[in-house]
Amino acid sequence: MKHLRMIGLAFAAAVCAAQANAQELTGTLKNIKETGAITLGHRDSSIPFSYLDDNQKPIGFAMDICYKIVDAVKKELKLDKLEVKLNPVTSATRIPLMANGTVDLECGSTTNNAERQKQVWFTNTHFLTASRFVSKKSSKINSIDDLKGKSVVSTSGTTNIKQLTEANAARNLGINIIAAKDHAEAFLMVETDRAAAFVMDDILLASLVAGSKEPGAYVISRDAFSKPEPYGIMLRKDDVAFKKVVDGATATLYKSPEGQKLYDKWFTQKIPPKGLNLNTPISAELKHEFAKPSDSPDPDSYKAM
Repeated sequence: MKHLRMIGLAFAAAVCAAQANAQELTGTLKNIKETGAITLGHRDSSIPFSYLDDNQKPIGFAMDICYKIVDAVKKELKLDKLEVKLNPVTSATRIPLMANGTVDLECGSTTNNAERQKQVWFTNTHFLTASRFVSKKSSKINSIDDLKGKSVVSTSGTTNIKQLTEANAARNLGINIIAAKDHAEAFLMVETDRAAAFVMDDILLASLVAGSKEPGAYVISRDAFSKPEPYGIMLRKDDVAFKKVVDGATATLYKSPEGQKLYDKWFTQKIPPKGLNLNTPISAELKHEFAKPSDSPDPDSYKAM
């Protein structure tokens, strides 16, 4: 009887331990464990971060990073298999869909800033962009001051047109600022000589140049209208346990040789579906960031050492 009682107590202890382990999971990890699925938010045309290929499948630099995070989550939860669900998001819907639990990770080109961190969290920075201008090489426009008295276009409703307006006033440049309805229209204005330059995120300018009829005819400025702005994979705010797994996965990737290889795959080589090459080697600032990963929203913290 005593022996049976001890077996009973041991069984009860094992059950309690299993229940305690189950209770330790909270938030996103708990939901993933219970459903056996994780949902990735993706963009349709954010080249080369997250966009659709010819088969309407989301691919890109940020998507590859997210799949590395999925592997880490699967390992953390000791799951034999983990279903990956894909949910499209836009600039307008990405934060609401994250907040209401529709998506667990947002895999795109979302800027990590202090204002957004009031609503969502970000993992370690995977890219640094800045607001610059593209112009024709034949125009010989080498600096922001060279834009004096010229017509310059930017996209309506962006931070870029705000930065252009502020620089115009601060430097007394007398620029004729044109507001385009979208990026394609703005680039077309430079292409057809209706504007001398187009101000936008440098990586977006690189993708427009790569996709143009004559990529060699354009140059992107070294001068920038902004400090480096970090992009990060977005996750829900106040989910400490999930963020720990996500941060661990991204830090391991970026610090390994695979991080540089993954960057080169999307930024210095031909990418599907059209074989474009963005010709954007990794910056000294991002190389330093990969060596010491950070989720800081502060542009001043991203300086090449």
